[in-house]
Amino acid sequence: MATFRDEGVVLRTIRLGEADRIITLATPGHGKVRAVAKGIRKPKSRLGGRLEPLTHVSMMCWKGRELDVITQVEVVNHFRQVREDLDRMPAAFTMLETVDQVSVERQPMPELFAMLVGALSTLAAPDGNGAPRPDTTGVLLGAFLWKVLALEGVGPVVTECASCGEDVVLVAFDEHVGGFLCRSCRSGQAVLPETVTLVRQILGRQLRMALAAPPSRATAEVERLATIAMEYHLDRRLRSAHAPSLLPRAPRPAAERADAGDDSVRPQQIAFE
Repeated sequence: MATFRDEGVVLRTIRLGEADRIITLATPGHGKVRAVAKGIRKPKSRLGGRLEPLTHVSMMCWKGRELDVITQVEVVNHFRQVREDLDRMPAAFTMLETVDQVSVERQPMPELFAMLVGALSTLAAPDGNGAPRPDTTGVLLGAFLWKVLALEGVGPVVTECASCGEDVVLVAFDEHVGGFLCRSCRSGQAVLPETVTLVRQILGRQLRMALAAPPSRATAEVERLATIAMEYHLDRRLRSAHAPSLLPRAPRPAAERADAGDDSVRPQQIAFE
């Protein structure tokens, strides 16, 4: 039976039989992998605790016709800082859910995998004093979703009006049109000027600057609009994105219509820019 080695991030697991689990992983070299972890639910299993969702692992598998079989696994990163912080867990699981939906089995995805690991590392990173990072969860999740959309080829038009193509002030966002709109073409939802600036920074390789923005209506709007755009692309609801702890701490803009948003990572690391 052929074997292969790869890295992976555990996206989800389901029970199989009395003692096994099917583990779904995102890998750079083999795309989305569904593999059986035999005996993992037994108390003395050597795989127990190593294949929980959110864990970054290095593994060896036997290649099967439909399901592979995990034979060896070593933990690269548990992302302990995220697991121990209920405010960060929903953002992390939204990232996992998104990758699970956009990835394809057996098709390599090195760029998407690097983005996922980098985003989780950034989410786990403490500040320079070892304390939890400031509240950048919303804008970080929003940045990840915008970047995944761009990688999918459906990123928002943000440098000009998505409808008329004019380089003018953008005042609205409409996922059906595919981006931000000027005053003359506006439809969908009104947006703040600061929101447009943040999305431009995120998609213009200025992620560090965007993540440095203090929590505000604009940072909350970045995450909210990114979630709307991703759900429109997937044609389904991202359940993790609507967990209570992801509700914005800053006041959300009124939902008005526009025609009347390794455990030892280095401090302040921005890992998926």
